[in-house]
Amino acid sequence: MGTFQFKLHDIGEGIAEAEIVAWHVKVGDKVKEDQPLVDMMTDKATVELSSPAEGVVQRIDGTVGERVAVGSVLVTLATEGGAELPAEKPMLAPATATPVLTPKKDSLKAPPAPAPAQVAPVSVADPLGHTAPGARPAASPAVRRRANELGINLQHVSGTGPQGRITDADLEAFSSGATPIIAGKAAHTGVTDIPVIGLRRQIAERMQLAKRHIPHFTYVEEVDMTALDELRAQMNAIKKFEQPKLTILPFFMRAMAMGIEDFPQVNALYDDEAGIIHRHQGVHIGMATQTDKGLMVPVVRHVEALSVWELAAEIARLAAAAKDGKAKREELTGSTITLTSLGTLGGVMSTPVLNRPEVGIICPNKIVERPVVKDGQIIVRKMMNLSSSFDHRVIDGADAAAFIQRLKLLLEHPAMIFMR
Repeated sequence: MGTFQFKLHDIGEGIAEAEIVAWHVKVGDKVKEDQPLVDMMTDKATVELSSPAEGVVQRIDGTVGERVAVGSVLVTLATEGGAELPAEKPMLAPATATPVLTPKKDSLKAPPAPAPAQVAPVSVADPLGHTAPGARPAASPAVRRRANELGINLQHVSGTGPQGRITDADLEAFSSGATPIIAGKAAHTGVTDIPVIGLRRQIAERMQLAKRHIPHFTYVEEVDMTALDELRAQMNAIKKFEQPKLTILPFFMRAMAMGIEDFPQVNALYDDEAGIIHRHQGVHIGMATQTDKGLMVPVVRHVEALSVWELAAEIARLAAAAKDGKAKREELTGSTITLTSLGTLGGVMSTPVLNRPEVGIICPNKIVERPVVKDGQIIVRKMMNLSSSFDHRVIDGADAAAFIQRLKLLLEHPAMIFMR
C-alpha cells in the first residue's frame, strides 16, 4: 500500500493561487483515474481537476472558499501496490474550463430562528400599535408627564395595554429603542450568514480594485432610438429562418467598432504598474451577462470584422454558454472594452464600473417613449439615455464626450452603420 499526494499544479499562465469552490470527493471515497476531485477557481475561470491515479481518499486539505497556492497538497490517496507514488508526478491537464460553480444554496442557509413566543392578543390603535392621526393617545397622567419630561410624542409610541393604552413599560421600551411585541406581530430576529466566496468574492474584489485604482469619469447622453428600432423591426421581419432575431446590441457593437476607428484610445488596456497603455487594433467587446452563478463577461472577438447578423448569432451563443455554465476559459477573457445593459431594467441612467484594466465601458439604459421637441413641434420618440464611464488617467473628458457623440450620431442614423 502506497500513498499519492495530489497537488495543485499550474492551471494557467501567471496563476499563483486558486480558490476551492467545490469538492467532488470525501475521505473514504474510492476514486478512479480521471475521476473529478475538485473545482478550483482562478481570476480567469473555474477548472475541474481530475485524479491522475486510482486509490482511496485518505485526507482532504482545504475547505470551500479557501485559497491555496500552486504546489499545495489537495488530496492524499492510498494506492494499491507496495511502492509509494512520487508526489511530484506530473498532473493531467485540467478539464475544459467552465464558469464558476458556487456552493449549493442549502449549505449557506443559517439554521431557522426559534419561533417567537406567543402573546395574548391585545387591542391596539392601528396594526402597528400607533395612535391614529388626530386621536388622543390613551395613557395615564403619570405616563404623559414622564413622556413630556423625555420629550417623546405619544403619537409615535406603540401601546400594549388594554385598548392600546400606553404603559410605563411601553414608554421605557420606546425611549431605549426596543421594539415591543404587539398583537399578531413579532419582531424578526433571525440572521442569515452568507459566506462571500467563489464568483461573488471575485466580483467584489475586482470592483473594489477598480474603484480604488481608477478615477472614473461618467458621461451620459440622450439618444433618439426611433430610427434604429424601426430598422431593427424591419430586418427581423424579413430575416431568414436560420438567422437570429436582432436586438439593439449588435447595432451597438457595430457602432462602437466604427467609433473606435476615430477614437482608438478608448479601445485599450492600461497597465498602471508598468505605466504602459496597450492600444488594441482589434475590437473585443466584453458583454456583461447576468447568470444564476453571478455576473460573467463573455467576449465577442473582432467585432470590427462581423456583420450585425454575425454579431447577433455570436451574442446569443456566448450568452447561452455563460448561463448554462459551458463557456470556455478563452471565451471569458481578452476583452478590450465592455458593453453592459440591464435591458428593460436599465433605468434612467447608471454609473458603470470599469472592468480593470480596460479604460472604457458603455451602458445603454432603458428605451422609453416620451415627448420631445423637433423642428419646433412636440412629437413622441423612442428615447434612451446612454451612460458611459472612462479611466480619466488615460481618457480626457473631451475625447470621451466626442466618442459618445459619434455613437449618438451612428445610432440615430443607423444607415451609417452599414456604410463601411
